[in-house]
Amino acid sequence: MNGWAQIAAPQFNLRLTLESGQVFHWWPEEGGGYRGLIGAIPVRVRQVCDRLCVTPGTEALVAYYFALDHDLEAICSTFPKNDPALTLAATYCRGIRMIRQPLWECLATFLTSSMKQVAHIRQMSHAIRHQFGNPIEGWEPLAVYPEPERLAQATEEQLRACGLGYRARHLLGTAQAVAQGVVDLEAVRAMDDEAALAELCRLPGVGPKIANCVLLFAYERTRAFPIDVWIERVLRETYFKRKRNTTVRQLKEFAAGYFGPYGGYAQQYLFHHARSQGRSRNLRAED
Repeated sequence: MNGWAQIAAPQFNLRLTLESGQVFHWWPEEGGGYRGLIGAIPVRVRQVCDRLCVTPGTEALVAYYFALDHDLEAICSTFPKNDPALTLAATYCRGIRMIRQPLWECLATFLTSSMKQVAHIRQMSHAIRHQFGNPIEGWEPLAVYPEPERLAQATEEQLRACGLGYRARHLLGTAQAVAQGVVDLEAVRAMDDEAALAELCRLPGVGPKIANCVLLFAYERTRAFPIDVWIERVLRETYFKRKRNTTVRQLKEFAAGYFGPYGGYAQQYLFHHARSQGRSRNLRAED
């Protein structure tokens, strides 16, 4: 395609990956493809069979962002055998990869996602970008997600005006904590999973679910297994349907041991399939 650079993208599905609830700021383009930002870099990308056509000069950035170096066949081979629910979800989600997201952007976005549907999260993300971020000239309506130092100067009322509701207080408090160095997001990289989880949970409004999302999508801790409403329902109805008194703690312990080193991929596949189907009963394993 004239005016585009091309990169190989085997075992990859661009649409499914961008619409699987990992990121919320990419815009579909007429005729196919998407435009969005990787950090502050504007990118256009569209898929043609097993290749991606991208904005020239962004090839390496795009390949890294979409984790095209991940071997999906090898990853899926680590999943538990004889698990019809996971096999069905992995087949339905074939080609979805874990997006390597900027640390602060990922943390802030998932902090504002609590108890919200994807469409609402997108609205909030774009509102925050347009109100506080820097627009990309010639790439409207793209705007860079504002740094914590910028949001730390906002008021709770200004953030509420972006549709955040009670999440405004959490985002403001977290932005201030990060801007002041109370929690060093870069330093978290060097911590083990348990310590990294505890450090992120020091931030206002950040609990285990949000922290695990950040560990998975920003720090590439592929064992991380976020448990939200969808996943809790899937786990209960698929693996614990005869044990009605199972606690969330027991679900976490089960997931940590059962799904293996790429539990984050298993979680994403179970999550996206359940959300796409609108109910989790389609994922029930056989007795």
